[in-house]
Amino acid sequence: MKKQKAGLDRRDVVKRIIGKRDDILVVTGLGGAGYDCTAARGDHDLNFCMHGAMGGAPIVALGIAIAQPNRRVVTVLGDGDMLMGLGGLATIATQKPKNLAVVVLDNGHYLETGNQMSASGHGVSLAGIARAAGFAEAFELSDPEDIDANVQLIQDAPGPVFACVQISNIQPPPVPKTRDASYMKLRFRKALLGVTPT
Repeated sequence: MKKQKAGLDRRDVVKRIIGKRDDILVVTGLGGAGYDCTAARGDHDLNFCMHGAMGGAPIVALGIAIAQPNRRVVTVLGDGDMLMGLGGLATIATQKPKNLAVVVLDNGHYLETGNQMSASGHGVSLAGIARAAGFAEAFELSDPEDIDANVQLIQDAPGPVFACVQISNIQPPPVPKTRDASYMKLRFRKALLGVTPT
């Protein structure tokens, strides 16, 4: 039997961050984060889910943030995913995009591969790493009473912003979402720019 970790409800937190914000450009990591974002606002045209590019979501989000400086970009990924791409935090901090927020859903485990404990589960502070890299805002979120105030930082504070959300390791059920990367790219581009590449 899997040991349960107490923490915030991942779907509730993600819904509060992006559920009512159709203007936010969202890049998700693999696994549960993609389902969480789809559950929050449907299979939205401005959701881009990274299926299988572990650790790549923050860097893709950085590219979009640089290309679209007047749009808020939020990337949502798990702790295992973030641990795979820690170097991306240094690159983001160097570029200093004011419109980018990185949200890590940290349950301290690799749920996708059998609930093995991750480095954050052993005490590594992902927010501490982001702070040391030079993020304008870097914090942990674990108290339900603090969600709304921190959601405002994620949505609007000059970035880069890093939020490490301490969530339960109970995995909610998957929801239907687009998995065709080529179609998703074209859909995202058309919704953002109003054109489809030839």
